[in-house]
Amino acid sequence: MRVAFAGTPEVALPSLNAIAASRHELVAVITRPDAPAGRGRRLVASPVAQRAEELGIPVLKPDHPRDPDFQDELKALEVDCVGVVAYGALLPSSALDIPTHGWVNLHFSLLPEWRGAAPVQHAIWAGDEFSGATTFRIVPALDAGPTFGVMTERVRPTDTAGDLLGRLADGGAQLLVATLDGIEDGSLEAREQPADGITVAPKITVEDARIDWSRPAVAIDRQIRACTPAPGAWTLFGGERFKIGPVTVVDADVPAGEVRATKSEVLVGTADGAVRLGLVKPTGRKEMPAADWARGVTLADGATFGS
Repeated sequence: MRVAFAGTPEVALPSLNAIAASRHELVAVITRPDAPAGRGRRLVASPVAQRAEELGIPVLKPDHPRDPDFQDELKALEVDCVGVVAYGALLPSSALDIPTHGWVNLHFSLLPEWRGAAPVQHAIWAGDEFSGATTFRIVPALDAGPTFGVMTERVRPTDTAGDLLGRLADGGAQLLVATLDGIEDGSLEAREQPADGITVAPKITVEDARIDWSRPAVAIDRQIRACTPAPGAWTLFGGERFKIGPVTVVDADVPAGEVRATKSEVLVGTADGAVRLGLVKPTGRKEMPAADWARGVTLADGATFGS
């Protein structure tokens, strides 16, 4: 088939590479416009755009996919299907109807679970035993289109959102290519999603990532892993934001929010025990082991996080 690929961030790169290496003819890549980045705020092309240029594939960067000029370009390409991974813009019906087989999205959940922008983060936060990826035909309703294929992946006890998303991006790339193969040869037929079991996964904000030390240790562990690497779990210490990486749940009697440090470890109390800190990032400093941080500050008796 003649296909295009739509994606923007780094997580989309495995799928772009897999389609480029497949039997399909990749005629164009669609991505978001260049965006300001770094201290100088200079415009930088998306990771997908940079990789497409390396591969010698034409890149389209519409301000919005409803733009008539973009839609005319897409029509001129005569694509049979558009594969999508984390493109980052809502697609109007006028764009969805252009390819013969529509736009096929790789979504990182077991649909209809976790429809939305942050499925992997919400799966970890909820304590799901399994996650996965699903390919489906995009329709105007959010992540509600009929599905083609699915892969499952066990959520490991220490998985961060970054860990799990990396595995799903790699495995999902092969699923997306297999879906395109099945559409081309007619062996795959899209099936409507069940009406039951729908859950939503909205974007996790910086405020969502603030740790409430009055909650159970297991819940705090899940929250921190779900928010790693972005937006980053945090608390307040000395009136300033203090970022916290993944922790270890331990059996210790420490009041909620209280910080206790020894030469080798730093514990923080929760509603039902404590967690041992791993890496931390105080405001204005680099990330470091918690024990190293504690040796460089004066912790008064009863020092607490969260205020």
